Amino acid sequence: MEELYQTHSIDSSQNTPPPQQGETQTGDLLVMGGGMAGLSFAIAVAQAGLNVIVLEQSNPAELLEDPHDGRSSAIAQGPAEIWKMTGVWEAVKADAQPIEDIRVSDGPSQLFLHYAHKDLGLHGKEGGLLPLGYIIQNQAIRRALFTVEKTVENLTLVPNARLKGPGNIVQTKRHVEVTLQDGRRFSAPLLVAADGRGSMARQAAGIPLSGWSYHQTGIVCTVHHEKPHQATAHERFLPSGPFALLPMVAGPDHPYRSSLVWTEKDRLVPSMMALSDHDFAMELEKRFGPWLGWLRPMGKRFAYPLSLQHAHRYAAGRIVLLGDAAHGIHPISGQGLNLGLRDVAALAEILVDAARLGQDLASPDLMQRYEAWRRFDNLVMISVTDSLNRLFSNDVLPIKVARDLGLAAVDRIPPLKRLFMRHAMGVVGDLPRLMRGQPL
Repeated sequence: MEELYQTHSIDSSQNTPPPQQGETQTGDLLVMGGGMAGLSFAIAVAQAGLNVIVLEQSNPAELLEDPHDGRSSAIAQGPAEIWKMTGVWEAVKADAQPIEDIRVSDGPSQLFLHYAHKDLGLHGKEGGLLPLGYIIQNQAIRRALFTVEKTVENLTLVPNARLKGPGNIVQTKRHVEVTLQDGRRFSAPLLVAADGRGSMARQAAGIPLSGWSYHQTGIVCTVHHEKPHQATAHERFLPSGPFALLPMVAGPDHPYRSSLVWTEKDRLVPSMMALSDHDFAMELEKRFGPWLGWLRPMGKRFAYPLSLQHAHRYAAGRIVLLGDAAHGIHPISGQGLNLGLRDVAALAEILVDAARLGQDLASPDLMQRYEAWRRFDNLVMISVTDSLNRLFSNDVLPIKVARDLGLAAVDRIPPLKRLFMRHAMGVVGDLPRLMRGQPL
């Protein structure tokens, strides 16, 4: 992966020297964070003509190390359209495993909920039935984004862009100025905070958070298994939390692979992480059952504490929040990155349209429009994921009986099931142009 960045310097498209001590590089937009949401946004608006500077604290080559964080993402159909419209999909589609079916079960109960893409019957532009979504390793997504970023005019990626603290982000009447640890300075009328849950830009804006810990940890890794997954995503609810096996494309080492997301109580995680591969596999099989035959972990395991957080507002002055900087949810439905990509499409549309009219990109009217467009959708998903986790992460008999009957009831009401599938695919509601397959 080092070759990808051997010739990619700070002046990726503008052929201008990097700023020295005492100099300031300016653009139409600063994007704090070159992660999956931040870089998706930067590519979209730069392709539409805005001059964008992305400040990424890491080195891209290090982010592409195999494996970087062990995680995969579920990408719904609506958000996938964003990447199709910006050229990212061409770079990642070989690594995208379609999800044709989803099977939701409550522990060992014989009652379950089954979503099938053929029951929805949606056809894509190229013909053929659309899948419910895709599972893609985060590393493959990053690789695709960095590959496309190199080709985009008006986009400057600044690696190793580290700050001493929020005090290095200063708002003035007309600009936001960021000073890095090494003295380089960058300025733009608007800073888009896409720097994750611990966002330093959000702290600089003085935007408070609400949230809590779930006292759960997500154990993630890749597993291979005896039987083919048949493009089916499995989510099994257990008393400690959801246990999901998500289908992946075949690998060079094994044709049948899935991504594991095992939610466990914090106090049990150290012992689970310390198990040998053989004993870990036995624990997996005990929890999952015989659907895929034997299960075997591949490579390193990773553990991530789970929590909920939501910003009290999405903008303050000349700083606006995007993705995880604005909201962080439980992974129970795999919607975290999808929410971020929906933010991307909405904010990109608002800012590109405003730029064409010559408006101030940090205008309060624009920021209010963005928050009104995205806040309700995000709140709904926060509420749904939080409620589902609380409902299913227990073994109280009356509640268990009620939820099993609820799953079975939804499974037997086709119109309701189709509505839920369309919502999960991200193809309903007030969709931005990119998510409707239209250019900015």
